Amino acid sequence: MRMLFDADLSVERLIPALSIESGTRITPEDTLVIFDEVQEVPRAMTSLKMFNEAAPEYDVLATGSALGIAMHLGFSFPVGKVSRLKLYPMSFVEFLYACKQYALAEMLESKDFPLINVMHDRVMTWLRYFMYTGGMPEIVEAFASTLPNPDFTAVRKLQNSLVSDYRDDFSKHVDMRDSPAVTTLRLNQVWDSIPSQLAKENKKFVYGVVRAGGRGKDFESAIQWLVDASLALRVNRVSAPLEPLAAYADGSAFKLYSLDVGLLGALGGLNVRVLLEGDALFREFKGSIAEQFVCQQLTMMNGHSPYYWSAENSSGELDFLFEGNGKAVPVEVKEGTHRQTKSLVIMQKRHGYPLAYRFSADRYRDVGPIRDVPLYMAGIV
Repeated sequence: MRMLFDADLSVERLIPALSIESGTRITPEDTLVIFDEVQEVPRAMTSLKMFNEAAPEYDVLATGSALGIAMHLGFSFPVGKVSRLKLYPMSFVEFLYACKQYALAEMLESKDFPLINVMHDRVMTWLRYFMYTGGMPEIVEAFASTLPNPDFTAVRKLQNSLVSDYRDDFSKHVDMRDSPAVTTLRLNQVWDSIPSQLAKENKKFVYGVVRAGGRGKDFESAIQWLVDASLALRVNRVSAPLEPLAAYADGSAFKLYSLDVGLLGALGGLNVRVLLEGDALFREFKGSIAEQFVCQQLTMMNGHSPYYWSAENSSGELDFLFEGNGKAVPVEVKEGTHRQTKSLVIMQKRHGYPLAYRFSADRYRDVGPIRDVPLYMAGIV
């Protein structure tokens, strides 16, 4: 394929060649052309411009590693000629569908809270499964295939294998303008530090946790690399919890989450025993498993990571903020069924937010200006 795309990119040449290679007659009416692992042949990405301009009747889909596509240098990207779709790990509702829990998934999507409250304990069981398994498709498939007696050992084995694959990607796609060994080391150090960063009391990313004496200039490029490659979610602090949130973003302070709650558990060595201990799972890593889940769900809903707010000279903090209908919406994530949220109450009174969410392991309750919502409804409400 590299030889094919290194030459003329005219559609008149490519279509017959792709037909021969695939053994399939390609016709505009009923054929979808898929360039899988497109980062391995960057000029295949460039050819999308030719398909768009000269042969728009053909449907072409390019898929590949975000890391490889983001880091390839020296080729022309067809700006304005392709529609980009970002794939995330599966959401909790998608996980339920994959596990053939259709009625539960449809119930959550309907937002029928009286019924949801009745079925709360059942949904919480599946949420614990999801928080351990995560939403990576192959891992979900392995989990679902062993039901009704899920094989969590197989799940963890696949998670560890996927983590190893990502580490291999680090070394394969390092920027050769820096020392490959140093860049790979720093990527691994930052990624490995995410569980311990989130277990900190204020969860703000601290370079010294990555490496003793570490400074921002040592790890900034590695952090940006992981974010660009969709392997980490960066949540920036805002100096004021007001809209538009982007105008108050403070890039010097941020939290870093994993791309997937299941992989966060694997990186942190989460023991499967927590699935048997009630709400213990939500308290692991000082509640960061629950925060990771909510961050993922909000990111899927908005298409970008939310923000957070912390006071300059006090302990006040809002776990997340996102914009809904042009208004800032504050979010607090509580461990277990704990509902004491002093910061949220104070900020609600001060700024009069029309809507505020408090996610916990408890049932739904809509009383006053702060809406108590079960964790599993994050990204749905």
